[in-house]
Amino acid sequence: MDGEISTDEVKELLDDGADVCVVDIRDERSYEYSHIPDSENVPFSELTDRIDELEGEERIVTVCPHGKASVQAAQLIGSYEGTADARVESMEGGLEKYALKFGLVRDAEDEDETADADAPF
Repeated sequence: MDGEISTDEVKELLDDGADVCVVDIRDERSYEYSHIPDSENVPFSELTDRIDELEGEERIVTVCPHGKASVQAAQLIGSYEGTADARVESMEGGLEKYALKFGLVRDAEDEDETADADAPF
């Protein structure tokens, strides 16, 4: 792991079209509800089984709700042989801080499914 990156730096990288892979480690339902645009969902519980999907990435930023679990995810990714050459960082403050500053997106196609899932019947 190469340390932490601020929410401002992540936003700047994304706005500039930088070659960065943002890995959201929350569960699928949380990700579908809201996430950083163009991020990938690899739940922490699946990370060891899916880590090979990150091979070849030059820069990886892990994100979670508060910026704590993403540190562990970044350490795990950074220790993987297939990502040894990648710059791996955890987003400081997590999605909570990012959302307050910049907002998050919701998958339009999942809106109906998510709304149905919350229905009491």
